[in-house]
Amino acid sequence: MYPGLVHAHSGLRWVALVLLLVSVIVAIGKWQGNSGYTDGNRKLYLFTLIAVHTQLVLGLILYFISPKVNFSMMSEKLYRFYSVEHITGMLIAIVLITIGYSRSKRATDAVTKQRLVGIFYGLGLLLILASIPWPFRIPGAGWF
Repeated sequence: MYPGLVHAHSGLRWVALVLLLVSVIVAIGKWQGNSGYTDGNRKLYLFTLIAVHTQLVLGLILYFISPKVNFSMMSEKLYRFYSVEHITGMLIAIVLITIGYSRSKRATDAVTKQRLVGIFYGLGLLLILASIPWPFRIPGAGWF
């Protein structure tokens, strides 16, 4: 079960990253172009929110069953990364994305909706990119 969850979590990260990147580009483009908030935009932002929350659920399951999460070995970089840094960065990013989606739903002006999504999703994307165990950052981490 563990290897399947790891592969699902690693593979689905690309879906979440692509959706986040497209959402940020669309939101900033429409914000700068003073374009309206369409139903297609709302669905894109919702699917992005669903993708990152799915990653959160898979990540939390892995957090509690992973041998890489070990608080007694915090002096080693690998264990510290998975026990503290990865989960903290991802949780903050997902909270930012959720706040951006929620606040954009309540906003009345179309440009404000795009601005909120662009800013909060963009901050979430940057934090996620910084918290992913990239192969060049964490030894033994893979691209998938």
